[in-house]
Amino acid sequence: MQQLFGIFIVLGAVFGGFLIMGGTFSLIWQPVELLIIVGAALGSLVLGNPRHVLAELVGQVRRVFVRSRPGAENEMERQLLLAMYELLQLGRDLKALDEHVEAPQQSPIFQRYPLVLESPRVLAFIVDNFRMMALGRITAHELEGVLEQELEAIHRDLEQPSKSMRKIGDAMPGFGIVAAVLGVVMAMNIVADGATSGEIAAKVAAAMIGTFLGVFLCYGVLDPLSNVISQVVKDEVAELECIKVVLVAYAAGKPPLLALDAGRRLMPVNSKPSFVQLEGWINRLDEGTA
Repeated sequence: MQQLFGIFIVLGAVFGGFLIMGGTFSLIWQPVELLIIVGAALGSLVLGNPRHVLAELVGQVRRVFVRSRPGAENEMERQLLLAMYELLQLGRDLKALDEHVEAPQQSPIFQRYPLVLESPRVLAFIVDNFRMMALGRITAHELEGVLEQELEAIHRDLEQPSKSMRKIGDAMPGFGIVAAVLGVVMAMNIVADGATSGEIAAKVAAAMIGTFLGVFLCYGVLDPLSNVISQVVKDEVAELECIKVVLVAYAAGKPPLLALDAGRRLMPVNSKPSFVQLEGWINRLDEGTA
């Protein structure tokens, strides 16, 4: 909703100001110029990125505009922490963990936390690393090193779509100039056909819309969109960082509650629960289990 409101402000300020100056939308609407600019941008995006980066970009843009109900972020953090708590309660019992990490979709623990099940990357990170901890003896220092490298690789992959979008955004003024130059070429071409000064002026004005669209799409659409995608990625990586810290603290010998508190501190500020909230969630879970 916030992003849609921001787009409304940008469009209202730019095109509303143009109307106040006496302009009309018919002057701005140049579909051929728009086709050249947007088509060149999309083509460059497809040309310069592998398929999995494009698929991730589509998913990240969807997450920006398709928001969950209010409070969903805090609910995700609650379910994540409680799922980790229940798994930590099983300790290093390989037989007990097998039931949950080998088939998480059928696990009674994970079924109680649907938001975790619906997050493939978070679910895979939990399952893989609990399986690793259960299968062999690994020190907290070794575990931290392994998880740090994995997180760096994940973060690098998740950041690639926003970087690609930012590069395309930076290129939009150039694509706008390309469209404008082609428009000027067409304007000069009609001079030879005996066009009037008014007709030439109309063609040149239409060509200049290409420059306007390139600059507008760069600074008014793609640059802020790539920035908000980066924020979405940071929040997602913060959840994985939370899991990493919980597992490392538990491997170092901390009890489950203290291990969870260590991970809680790395959650995004807007959805980070307090220690009192965390303790209350765990107490209610223990009472329900009892």
